[in-house]
Amino acid sequence: MQQAKSGLPVSWGLQFAGNVARMGWYSGVNWLMRQQSQKISTPSDFEPTRPVPDRAELMGEVRALLRADAEAVREGIAPPGHEEMLSPFRHLQRLREMMADLPETTQRRAQKDASSARAVAEEHGADLPAYFTQDFHFQTGGYLTEDSARLYDVQVETLFYGAAAAMRRAGLRPISDFMKGRDQRQVSLLDVACGTGRLLREVRRVYPAMKLTGLDLSQSYLLEAGRHMGRLRPAQLLNANAEAIPLEDASQDIVSCVFLFHELPPEVRRTVSGEIARVLKPGGLFVFIDSLQMGDRPGWDGLLEAFPVRFHEPYFRSFAIDDLEQVFKDAGLEPVSQDLAFLSKVMVARKAEALGG
Repeated sequence: MQQAKSGLPVSWGLQFAGNVARMGWYSGVNWLMRQQSQKISTPSDFEPTRPVPDRAELMGEVRALLRADAEAVREGIAPPGHEEMLSPFRHLQRLREMMADLPETTQRRAQKDASSARAVAEEHGADLPAYFTQDFHFQTGGYLTEDSARLYDVQVETLFYGAAAAMRRAGLRPISDFMKGRDQRQVSLLDVACGTGRLLREVRRVYPAMKLTGLDLSQSYLLEAGRHMGRLRPAQLLNANAEAIPLEDASQDIVSCVFLFHELPPEVRRTVSGEIARVLKPGGLFVFIDSLQMGDRPGWDGLLEAFPVRFHEPYFRSFAIDDLEQVFKDAGLEPVSQDLAFLSKVMVARKAEALGG
């Protein structure tokens, strides 16, 4: 039988109120960051040719996502609470560090200089693929420094008005469906490109006995992930390339992958998909969360058009028009469902059962 999930029951209203307060907080931080950026450098004059939503529609979709997140907490699918409450002082400290980093980030964005990660890799002699050693979002140090790892989550939450956690947590529902009738002690989950470990912590809080593994190319981000697990039972953390996952064939019941594919070259997306299929058990679950693609929300296509221009995302255009369903099918992962969650979408696939299984 499935073991009981952890976490205290929380009312829908309490969780939703907290979600809305969080949205308001990060919306304010977002506004402040934009005001400060405009003082440092002239904003980009790029104008998308495709339609963009107005702010009312955008905020309406954020609230819809936050309502769905609160419902998932009420059902016991997602854990209650908010990351910032782990340590309010630490949160404020990181916000201050993000503001202090803003002038350098803004200047490099104006100069289209995305090379600070490459300099770090060369200094430390790191053997990393070229596509990884650049400053996605013009983030200082790319994904290679402890400073970057420390600031990443507040930067992403600020960008998405406090909705990044809820977009990530949307992947907990298909995991919950998969776990019905299963003993979590016998289930293994691999999070590919786990970054700072936010999803791993959420899964651990719901399934305290599940065997969790996180994989990432950045040792600095893995160190942050280990710290983020706090006093919870730790996950195994692997510093490795998703193009060659160091796990045995058919060893994982669930594989998750959050916001990785839009930062991979097209051919690497296919290699990583093949590796995910290889390590999944027959019948295993693949939960994929990433950006919307062109046509998912037709009235929002202008946002997707502008994103790689205003931020450093060299592979985003190809991602936005890639046929992900076919990519997964070619790897042996049969698509099951697709749901939109604000600026992201959740795709669920299953590996075919073994013949005679």
